[in-house]
Amino acid sequence: MVQRAQTQAGGAAVKGEKSLGSRLAEAVSGGVLRVFLVVVGLFWLVPTIGLLLSSLRSPEDIAASGWWKVFTEPSQITFDSYRKLLENEDITSSLLNTVWITVPATLLVVIIGSLAGYAFAWMEFPGRDWWFLGVVGLLVVPVQVALIPIAELFGKIGVFGSVLGVVLFHVGFGLPFAVFLLRNFFAEIPRELLEAARLDGAGELRLFFRVVMPLGAPAIAALGIFQFLWVWNDLLVALIFSDSGSQPITVALQTQVRQFGNNIDVLAPGAFISMVVPLAVFFAFQRQFVSGVMAGAVK
Repeated sequence: MVQRAQTQAGGAAVKGEKSLGSRLAEAVSGGVLRVFLVVVGLFWLVPTIGLLLSSLRSPEDIAASGWWKVFTEPSQITFDSYRKLLENEDITSSLLNTVWITVPATLLVVIIGSLAGYAFAWMEFPGRDWWFLGVVGLLVVPVQVALIPIAELFGKIGVFGSVLGVVLFHVGFGLPFAVFLLRNFFAEIPRELLEAARLDGAGELRLFFRVVMPLGAPAIAALGIFQFLWVWNDLLVALIFSDSGSQPITVALQTQVRQFGNNIDVLAPGAFISMVVPLAVFFAFQRQFVSGVMAGAVK
């Protein structure tokens, strides 16, 4: 009896001992992992910090030493580059063009994609599934394949080289992903909730704006951020479909490099402004972005 008790106690002790792998996993999941993630985050921010500090230095200081010299010589910091940037009409007009391109392209994709996603998810019409498969098939069409045909089409209808032409291109290529994402999200809404709203007398439009839109806010916000970042940072489409009067900031900066070579006093602050705007948008809506990305991952 005593031997049996000792055997059971020894077995419990063995079970209570943690393996080397378990101890390492606990150590890594604790402070070590946090420190590692902080270090990775700081390394990720190094290019942005370097660009910011470079934009606050004179061209002579930039040519003489690296941006980290600011930490030992803070007197190098100056805002002359930003003053020159605001005096450069090409850069200032391109920033305004970027806003005129990005905001409508984002809003149109979100609005049209939301309506189409709701229609494909909850409205019955002939060929609904086949139409949706066609939309999904458009996701695999590369942008480069459509550049020449759409350029010819825009030239015939008179929108080539204008802000409207760039907006239409971004809307056309942003809608398939928008419809696909929102349709799948809206389809997860409980049917009983929609039927209860219909019993209360809600029509399709009221049902969409009062029930579906609030519930789909995380996915809609994630889509808006995706579209905004893609359009704001785009160079290829803007380079082809815009002219000197409608070019966004990405094309304007590329033109400055081609014309002036080392025009760093304009390029550094312009590139930082071009970078900081989408970063600000992302951090402002990061909670909605994470909720939208994780939507549907768990039940």
